[in-house]
Amino acid sequence: MYIECLNLDRFRNYKSLHIDLSPGCNVFYGKNAQGKTNIIEAIFLCAVGRSHRTSKDNELVMIGESTYRVTLDVVKEDIKKSVSISYDMQQGKRVDVNEISLKRMVDLIGNLNAVIFSPEEIMMIKQGPFERRRFTDITISQIKPSYFRDLQRYSHLLKQRNILLKDIQLGKSKGKELTVWNDTLASTGARIIYERKEFIKRISNKIQENHLKLTDGKESLTILYVPSFDIDDKMDITEIEKKFKRILEETEPREIQRGMTLYGPQRDDFEFILDGISLKLYGSQGQQRTAILSVKISEIDIMFEETGEMPVLLLDDVMSELDESRQKYLFENIGKIQTIITCTDKEKFKNEENARIFFVSKGTVKIEE
Repeated sequence: MYIECLNLDRFRNYKSLHIDLSPGCNVFYGKNAQGKTNIIEAIFLCAVGRSHRTSKDNELVMIGESTYRVTLDVVKEDIKKSVSISYDMQQGKRVDVNEISLKRMVDLIGNLNAVIFSPEEIMMIKQGPFERRRFTDITISQIKPSYFRDLQRYSHLLKQRNILLKDIQLGKSKGKELTVWNDTLASTGARIIYERKEFIKRISNKIQENHLKLTDGKESLTILYVPSFDIDDKMDITEIEKKFKRILEETEPREIQRGMTLYGPQRDDFEFILDGISLKLYGSQGQQRTAILSVKISEIDIMFEETGEMPVLLLDDVMSELDESRQKYLFENIGKIQTIITCTDKEKFKNEENARIFFVSKGTVKIEE
């Protein structure tokens, strides 16, 4: 899988841009705040339907404009597809594949698979559970679109159930409808929990393998799934659903008092364990960076196993974060994968075979021969 070309129209600081990409290594270099990351952002947007930097589409519109459009041509299984995402402040977002408008965002998922590695990724370890859930949800969704549908449905159900809990708290409802909401929330939530459980089990094994290689056998890294309520590792979806429903019923009085749902996938977390201790609490900056590198390589491995094709790798200003040995390990493991790299210095890529070098300055991009 690789991207042939990318077109930006009034996106961030790009009034208009067309670039043809190499199936191999593509390097965008220049000073900071010139628009390099915006290119990474546009590509990731076409993969998952949202930016990795903001949830607000209006922030992606060029200052002084009211609309943006991002279009790229991707070759997957030797078939070319055109993916386009546009946004109008009055009419909202539109997604097209091969010039056919998609009614559901889930239908975008899988047309372009991408793995992103940026300095912000370390927040997955440092910050709260939202960032860790986001990483897991994006990765699973790209290899299993049905999971993305369940996430959307669960979000809607959760919102409606919380409204009902608040109404009961305020005396606006007697709460007879809660049983129905409990059933549907538990059913959808159980599928999400099960997929997360299986994914974490799978990627943890790969992370441990990659991290041992990356640290010359000196460190062991694993990732643990910490759901909002205890589940057995061997539980199937039906068993998880039954337990989730029982917990919802048992905690109804407290939830009514709080006006919110206290258990479920929205409260899940994941914990990185390095040599038996919490990486978040006790790991150094260098150990955390190395851990994220292990995670990203493992993410690539799983996508390849699931789809039969390598995803596009997006490296946003991470080369300065990695020492030479880590950089070498990264490039040894990405093989023939198409890579989009942003950096401030092009020198280390001059001798890279099939590399295409682009200079970025104030919203303009020039290819260097």
